[in-house]
Amino acid sequence: MSERTIPSPFPNPETQAFWDACSAGEFKVPLCKGCGKHHWYPRALCPFCFSDQIELQPAKGTGTIYSFSTTLKPVTYTIAYVQLAEGPIMMTNILTDDHSKLKIGQTVTLTLVPSADGTPVPMFKV
Repeated sequence: MSERTIPSPFPNPETQAFWDACSAGEFKVPLCKGCGKHHWYPRALCPFCFSDQIELQPAKGTGTIYSFSTTLKPVTYTIAYVQLAEGPIMMTNILTDDHSKLKIGQTVTLTLVPSADGTPVPMFKV
């Protein structure tokens, strides 16, 4: 598998707690206490009911590939939409040694990959 540099995230007040959790080795998904729905991406207001009662909850770290696209040159990598076990769909990278074997509906598992500055970024592997 070819390596590429993962850009470092730029935390803001809405996402700082998420990135702090990643740095502690935890993947958390926002849950709205107002409507009870998980959502992606971390933000201050629920996209469903606009409540500000958002809490980061530990996630299972599993999901399925919803859609994906593989870039072959100059470095081979795959970006994908992964539906998390908690329900939301997130854009991410799929780490694999054989990109040709990826399939929609395939189960994937979370891994935290160091970015350019060392901040862990959530990605998934087969």
